[in-house]
Amino acid sequence: MSEATAIVTGASGGIGAAIAKAMLDRGHRVVSLALDKPDWSHPCLEARTVDLLDAKATAEVAAEIAGQHDVTHIVHNAGVIRPNPVEATPASDIAALAQLHLGTALILLDASLPKMKQRRFGRVVLISSRAALGATGRTAYSATKAGIIGMGRTWALELAPFGITVNMVAPGPIQGTQMFHEIVPAGSEREAALAAAIPMRRLGQPEDVANAVLFFAGPEASFVTGQVLYVCGGASVGTLVI
Repeated sequence: MSEATAIVTGASGGIGAAIAKAMLDRGHRVVSLALDKPDWSHPCLEARTVDLLDAKATAEVAAEIAGQHDVTHIVHNAGVIRPNPVEATPASDIAALAQLHLGTALILLDASLPKMKQRRFGRVVLISSRAALGATGRTAYSATKAGIIGMGRTWALELAPFGITVNMVAPGPIQGTQMFHEIVPAGSEREAALAAAIPMRRLGQPEDVANAVLFFAGPEASFVTGQVLYVCGGASVGTLVI
């Protein structure tokens, strides 16, 4: 639609940057929310720096954006893993990631929802993870990424009468992102082994996720809501070979 404005969290790099660039290419205005400003520019890109772990700061910037723009799209991509085995996982990690993965999405939606309802159009895309199905060493991450799915499906039910869709994209291992390579070194044997274990025999790219987001974000997806699209090369189906 014309004059569409999308908030994209975590757009300073990796998957978020790929999503922001794809939406800019489609003609959207994009407001980036991240700890850092993107190291690239575009005439229709507006960058705001904010710590999304800080609920008060997030609410303030969300209110500013909603006051200045008619937000039509929200893509909540920002995330943190905090990997630990269960016995080394503090409860504070669950609280922090719940604020980042769940609370931030709620704050952004609350700020933009009145205009979305008035317009009777809105697209909300929440980035979950294949880890929502369970992943070793991911207590806080898996719990909150699974929470995104339950929360998003609830929003889909509540907002459907207003022409607002809410869908989730759940990526598998995505190469070339800081989050991934902090755990799996680029060019390592572990990276090669992980790629070999995926049914499609490769790791994902940020653009793979961006393409899924574009589908949910488009006017053509007006009859699709409450769905989860795994972008994982088949890893969510299962990799057990007998």
